[in-house]
Amino acid sequence: MYEPNEVLQTLTGVNLGDIKYYWFTTGEVAGVRVTISRTGYTGEDGYEVFVPPASAERVWDAILLAGKSAGVVPAGLGARDTLRLEAAMRLYGNDIDETTTVLEAGLGWTIGWKKGAFIGRDRLLEQKERGTSRKLAGFEMIDRAIARQGYPVLSGGSQVGMVTSGTQTPFLKKAIGMAYVPTELHAVGTEIDIDVRGRVSKARIVTLPFYSRS
Repeated sequence: MYEPNEVLQTLTGVNLGDIKYYWFTTGEVAGVRVTISRTGYTGEDGYEVFVPPASAERVWDAILLAGKSAGVVPAGLGARDTLRLEAAMRLYGNDIDETTTVLEAGLGWTIGWKKGAFIGRDRLLEQKERGTSRKLAGFEMIDRAIARQGYPVLSGGSQVGMVTSGTQTPFLKKAIGMAYVPTELHAVGTEIDIDVRGRVSKARIVTLPFYSRS
């Protein structure tokens, strides 16, 4: 097993191990001036390389060649999306948008509550004190079904929410997803129903994230 920086390190003089998680630096990769960040949306440790468009092909080919012996192959957005869901990373347009708040999405840790005035502060403080009427919850399917984005979440036969992300995961080998549900249904172990293309299928609320790297 190789470390996530070993392939990229062969192409740059930047000490990748010095970059902290979610920090970035500038330098050269394959002789091209780039920005290197220790970020990614897969739930694993890794790096992203921001390259001038005219040099993108050169850097791409260099990384694939350097990583050939380590089994590095291209992967598309769909493959990455299954991994980010296993790590319960919220995707804008699915799990968060202009209709949701950070507290509903379980992202209150991102707010600098002591920074003073900012847009939306009063509303967020009100939610923090009173609680929210809904929360983003993780679920796993009990019945044999895959819940996709937009599928209705049911309780007692009535719609109470909607799936924001859902798939069959390659690593966990189960169907999982996230959905906004009423706060009273948010507790781990609570069973809910999901309308999967006209068929009511059972699911269970579970702890997020579904997967966390060691």
